[in-house]
Amino acid sequence: MNLKKTATAMVLGFAMATSSAHAGGMAEPIMEAEVIEEQAKDSGGFLVPLLLLAILIAVASGGGSSAPAPAPGGGGFS
Repeated sequence: MNLKKTATAMVLGFAMATSSAHAGGMAEPIMEAEVIEEQAKDSGGFLVPLLLLAILIAVASGGGSSAPAPAPGGGGFS
């Protein structure tokens, strides 16, 4: 008989605990607005061709070798 009272008390306690949790009813979930950022156009559209042009000019103007020029007349032994 003691086990029956304990089980009944546990069931009633559980029922009371769960009913108080649901006493407010179901509320609508709060959804936050999604923020979409638009990326601004920057000068990257013509920056890459300008860099390529600068590299091309640097390569074309610096095409000489760093070795000294040979002496006139062949520079051989006489």
